[in-house]
Amino acid sequence: MTATSWITILFGFLGGIGILLYGIQVMGDGLQKILGRQLRQMLESVTRHRLLGVGAGIAVTVLFQSSTATTVILVGLTSAAVITLRQCMPVILGADIGTTITAQLIALKFTELALLIVGIGAPIVFFAKRDRHRRVGQAITGFGLLFLGLKIVGDTMHPLRDIPAFVNTLAAVSDNPLLAVLAAAVITFIIHSSAAVLGIVMVLASQGAVDLYAAIYLLLGANVGTSFTALLASIGSRREAQRVAMAHFLSKMGGTMLLFPFVPWYGSFLSSLTSSLAFQVANAHMFFNIGLAVVFLPFSDFGARILEWMLPDKKIPELEPKYLREEVITAPSVAIGLAHRETVRLSAQAMRVLRDAERVFQGGSVDILEQIAHKERVMDVLCKTGVAYLTRVLRQPLSREELEYAMGLIHILDGLEKITDIVERNIKNIIETKLAQGVEFSAKGREELNTVIKEVTNLMRLTHKALAHGDFCRAEQVVTEQPKITALVRELRQTHVHRLTEGIKETEATSNLHLELLNSYQQVSDLLRDVAFTIMEQLSKSKCCLTPYTGTKESETEQDNGDIETATQTDHAASA
Repeated sequence: MTATSWITILFGFLGGIGILLYGIQVMGDGLQKILGRQLRQMLESVTRHRLLGVGAGIAVTVLFQSSTATTVILVGLTSAAVITLRQCMPVILGADIGTTITAQLIALKFTELALLIVGIGAPIVFFAKRDRHRRVGQAITGFGLLFLGLKIVGDTMHPLRDIPAFVNTLAAVSDNPLLAVLAAAVITFIIHSSAAVLGIVMVLASQGAVDLYAAIYLLLGANVGTSFTALLASIGSRREAQRVAMAHFLSKMGGTMLLFPFVPWYGSFLSSLTSSLAFQVANAHMFFNIGLAVVFLPFSDFGARILEWMLPDKKIPELEPKYLREEVITAPSVAIGLAHRETVRLSAQAMRVLRDAERVFQGGSVDILEQIAHKERVMDVLCKTGVAYLTRVLRQPLSREELEYAMGLIHILDGLEKITDIVERNIKNIIETKLAQGVEFSAKGREELNTVIKEVTNLMRLTHKALAHGDFCRAEQVVTEQPKITALVRELRQTHVHRLTEGIKETEATSNLHLELLNSYQQVSDLLRDVAFTIMEQLSKSKCCLTPYTGTKESETEQDNGDIETATQTDHAASA
């Protein structure tokens, strides 16, 4: 064979693999835009039941044509405490079964329909007027490109059957099962797609380049290799995420070790079912992964306890976000949901800072002032981290709804950071100055300030709940209540000036502090109104208040009486 022929084969192989991987990416991007938030919500809901979890894993993997992508998404969700390890394990087993659908389609010579599928999808992308229809076309086109890439690889590699060097190399791999498993695992890890490696193995088998036994060893290696990506993605994540990745790896490795000694008998069993080598290889992959589910699913709870013992919990550093995970940025619907949870957490932190200032004003320990300063520094770092994370998410292909949602979260994070700045730089300093000067507000002045502080704190609490639940009604109430605070502050400025004319000693001594405190809380209320507007326009699930919110300030205060953490734990359970 000439050098030109070798170059043609090499370019055809690389080009085919490129089209295959690009097809998977295009299809995944289209489906993520179509499904959006529904994908994350589905995984959150169905994972409460084992069999439904297996079904969800199969469905998501069939859609995305990548068990690796499914597992990485699960790592992100568990890392953010959206779902638990026990909920993830059935989904992982289902994801492995989902990859077998591709193998069966290849055996059915679905590659011959590749151009037809692309021909159906591409016109939809170019001529559809609605964005959702274009995304459907994108998914169909990606699906077709996947099989087109496999067809190109198969056509390119067909002449290699007559080259002794190539045949001898594959024979060496067939004669050395450990080498076959290792090679397939490494290749799968490098290209991050077990579907691609599976397709290549099936192409080689269908052309008679490898026998059934060699194909089985290569499939085992591809199954092990697909777990490496999730392990890599879990580095630096929460322990729960690392346990999910380890569960995937151990299930694949355990299944491979169990089957490895029995491959000759396994091959004989497969040969007895059908004479088609392509279907034998497809069935080998299918039965292996179904067997994994049957063997490991009943012991998923026991396995979870073992993994919890192997990887005990570790404390999350204070200056690190609790929910944001880099590995799911390529799944924008998931990443935005996690960013929402982090924003809710930071909103609760801002509420605590505001509540701490109120406690000090009412005579609490001055040590709380140092806590306010510390919490503000933490908020500053975490809000900037959240904005940077969402900025990276915005670089991904997003639907219009996801774009607006991410932009809204960025605006809210900026508002929360400014609120804590005002508390730390203005309100805290005013209280410190008052204590240093040893002055006291007049009885009437303290009563008025307490009224404003309570009104703004209640407004913050209502804003937090609107953010946590995407509640249009609560956000609308914040927008309508805030002007009343503005009017109240204006009125109290006038009554303060009136007391000055009366010559009240305490009023004269604290006049500047009194007015500055009123101005600071006025600024906080303005920022809360701005945040509420953003919730109404960009985050709320509905764009009108179908059932007017009837909660009273008293009931809100009762619910959050004492430690605000009680209320925020409930809010954290709400999904974006």
